Amino acid sequence: MIDAQVRRIMDPPLAVMARMLDVPWVTPDRLTLAGLVIGVASAGLAAAQWWGLALAAWLVSRVLDGLDGALARRRRARNPEAKESEAGGFLDITADFVVYGTTVVGVAVGVTAGFGAPWWPFLAVLLTYYINGATFLAFSSIAERTGRQIDDGRSLSFFGRVAEGGETFLIHSLWLILPAFAWQIAIGWAAVVAFSAAQRMITGYRLLR
Repeated sequence: MIDAQVRRIMDPPLAVMARMLDVPWVTPDRLTLAGLVIGVASAGLAAAQWWGLALAAWLVSRVLDGLDGALARRRRARNPEAKESEAGGFLDITADFVVYGTTVVGVAVGVTAGFGAPWWPFLAVLLTYYINGATFLAFSSIAERTGRQIDDGRSLSFFGRVAEGGETFLIHSLWLILPAFAWQIAIGWAAVVAFSAAQRMITGYRLLR
């Protein structure tokens, strides 16, 4: 829901950082992989209840997640004949799923051990992530095959709803900032993601009819 606004705010500083990193040995795929490794490390730090370090690693991983696309766009603009890397888009979305999923697990382990919180709210979040991801990945695949893509500059064709990347970033950050309240936040977040998944199911079916 807030992705468009976040992108308008973040694109200029990301473009500046991409210009600074535009050297031959830095590639978008390497930035994606660095973000993946640091994101998984954040999950491990959360499981160990090192919340401040986990938050720092999470923020760095998400900056790298934005930088890979900014660097790729910069290089395409400089060389318009260069073909967009489908492999890079695949790697990016896969890394996002890995980081999001491991972060949920890491926070769940940390708060259940450190605060005696219930684990089931985080299981509910993972279930809704699974459903939500299935809806937009299925839509993207069928839309590509049938020529009904939604071109918003991203590698995959999917439509925005209540729960998008900006909201996910915010909620995962709140878990690490307020771990004592993470399980309550998870309950509300699971409900929001479930509602978003239902929206995508209905809208996707209608668009593909």
